[in-house]
Amino acid sequence: MPKRDVPNVVGLASSYGAGTQIDAHSHTAHQIVHAISGTMRVTVHDRMWFVPPGRALWVPAQVQHAIQCIGSVEMRTAYLSPACPTAHAQVCVVSVSRLMREVLVRLAEGEQSEITLLLVDVLLSEISQGMIEPLSLPIPDDPRIARMARCFQTHPDDQATLTQWARRLGYSERGLIRHVRTETGMTFRELRRLTRVMVALEYLANGQSVTATAYDVGFETPSAFIHAFRVVMGKTPRQFMAVG
Repeated sequence: MPKRDVPNVVGLASSYGAGTQIDAHSHTAHQIVHAISGTMRVTVHDRMWFVPPGRALWVPAQVQHAIQCIGSVEMRTAYLSPACPTAHAQVCVVSVSRLMREVLVRLAEGEQSEITLLLVDVLLSEISQGMIEPLSLPIPDDPRIARMARCFQTHPDDQATLTQWARRLGYSERGLIRHVRTETGMTFRELRRLTRVMVALEYLANGQSVTATAYDVGFETPSAFIHAFRVVMGKTPRQFMAVG
């Protein structure tokens, strides 16, 4: 069998303190980034991606992105030459199996050898076959809708109604409904529910209980939170956090 060349892959291990911001940048290589501890928010164009434990973000080559570390983050990243098969054409969050995690950790050690070929093959297979997770929020272009969306993220327990938000932003109720749909593809209720679930992931990853998280992100009862979480994620909070 002819000897294959070692692929152009670079693994990297990085540590970042809570609140670290990595400014918008891009790479000539494809990137898979995974926090073995901590969580990240990654802004890509018109969406914000949430990367909790047990998940990784796939970023194709040349795609500009910025990273915010929520809490302290131990990051493991692999940069893959554009010559490698593309696992996904678009940015996405994928579930990380124990095997993928160990491959990323091994690649981050930096040693290039013939076994790297096998590791890259395994990594690309795991990325391609991993479950794609719905872990992103739209970033509205309209300044007023963007203001509301940011408030949902920073104050998820805010209970202001659609009527109250319409008054705050200077819309009629019908106008707010229409603009939210145009900007996000969702209803007001769907956008707030999705945002609360995304923020809840960060609380849960920090070790907070389901009950405390439910109240902190604005649900009246833990059961209401669990129901909403299951609607969005297809799993209960405990099932979701147990993955990986």
